Amino acid sequence: MKSKIYEGIHQQEQGGMTPTANIIRDAWVFGLLPEEETCEGWTIQGIDALYDKVSAAWEPYGHLASNLPPELRERHARIYDAAIAQARAAGWNPELDEGD
Repeated sequence: MKSKIYEGIHQQEQGGMTPTANIIRDAWVFGLLPEEETCEGWTIQGIDALYDKVSAAWEPYGHLASNLPPELRERHARIYDAAIAQARAAGWNPELDEGD
């Protein structure tokens, strides 16, 4: 059986507004990955291992951005604000319609 390979955060559907992309962005916030790392070519097992590290990094903060110390909160805001702007420019709409 062939392993599924991740396409990378910048090639992902919905302008990268997916749970997998959020794991990567959170890894950037916590310094687990450099911001240049898109995870393109990673296996699902690699993404799962990253999820475990990201989840552990969030634990002291109750998984809430509002509980992050100022430096991490500012990095989180910068990374997510840029991602939202890029996704909207690519046509992503956060509003759900009746078909969603």
